Amino acid sequence: MSKEKDVLNFKKGDVIFKEGNAINGVYCVKHGICKLSKLNANGKEQIVRFMKGGDMLGYRSILSDEPVTLTVTALKDMEACYIPKKEILDAIKENPKFSLDMMKTVCGDLRDANASLSNMAQKSVKERLADTMIFLKETFGEDKDGYLDIVLTREEIASVVGTATESAIRLLSEFKKKGFIELTGKRLKVIDEVGLLKLSQGF
Repeated sequence: MSKEKDVLNFKKGDVIFKEGNAINGVYCVKHGICKLSKLNANGKEQIVRFMKGGDMLGYRSILSDEPVTLTVTALKDMEACYIPKKEILDAIKENPKFSLDMMKTVCGDLRDANASLSNMAQKSVKERLADTMIFLKETFGEDKDGYLDIVLTREEIASVVGTATESAIRLLSEFKKKGFIELTGKRLKVIDEVGLLKLSQGF
């Protein structure tokens, strides 16, 4: 597989692939961050997931032989390896360990999707925002100044949480006043992770 791969570079804002497109290979993220989003019935973007170095994109479309169901957009400059569809399918047929690893990846995605649906159904917007702050810190870490090493617009934060942009802006201001977070432009710093955790659990 390594012999057949191509290394591709994407700039911030580049679309790697778009919802409804057919793709002929998978992308393995080496560096950078991207968002996976879907348009809802009203034509608004709903961010369903983020990917970073070590994650794989497009494999569900390859396994199901169907168009991709999500749009993938680079949030930071990205480097990814592109592996043709044939190489993936040949490896699945010939390598039992690879097949098992792919099954584990699919199962992990289903687990995460179920957890996300449960959160949307059972938690308030405020609790989901607190959850999101903790998730972003744990997943992407902090830069040298202590801010989250991922920069999202207010619209993107609202899309992740599943609320209106105005509600996300209001809640972020409330979180700042309570000392949970610090905001500098689009940059966000988690100050009180314990407080956010209690809030995310409804305390």
